Amino acid sequence: MRKIFTRLHFHRSIHAVLTCLLATAFLLACISPATAQSNKKNKKDKAQPADSSKTMIPMSDEQQIDYMLSEMLGAWQVGDVEKLHATYADDVSLVNGSWAPPVIGWANYLPIYQQQRSHMQRVRMDRMNTYVKVIGNTGWACYQWDFSADVDGQPTQSQGQTTVVVEKRNNHWIIVHNHTSLSPAAQKPAPANPATPQQPPAKPQGQ
Repeated sequence: MRKIFTRLHFHRSIHAVLTCLLATAFLLACISPATAQSNKKNKKDKAQPADSSKTMIPMSDEQQIDYMLSEMLGAWQVGDVEKLHATYADDVSLVNGSWAPPVIGWANYLPIYQQQRSHMQRVRMDRMNTYVKVIGNTGWACYQWDFSADVDGQPTQSQGQTTVVVEKRNNHWIIVHNHTSLSPAAQKPAPANPATPQQPPAKPQGQ
């Protein structure tokens, strides 16, 4: 009888120990994910300091206009019509490159630009000596430019000056008038070639 009681007591002790171990394991299993998640969150928060590189430094109106001119010339060179349009007002006016009335409106300027651009390869346009003036929501800028390209397969170079009138619309500076002129004194003649007639210097319109 004593042996039976001892065995029962032994089995009950083992059962109690196992129950305790299982309960402890279950408790740890519940706590560990929450603790791990908390630790992970804390590490993530510490590993993500404020990204100062994304802080935009505000530009002055003059700097915004200068940047817009760079965007315009870059789009003009590569033939990006969408980006070019972003720099021009729909009601823009442009002094015509020939003896003709001014070009009024983006819709009228676009086919002229596309026709002109289709004859050019290896286009390069450098801007220099830019002057920008702002009064309220209106401003103007003038600059010199140096142009080179292969026009209909012939190397062409020219220099000139451009003046643009700009307006700030919807917090964005755009060109409302463009006057580009070729500088006759700065024309660079192409090398003489008796077999090929010399091409007249190009006047890039809408710079």
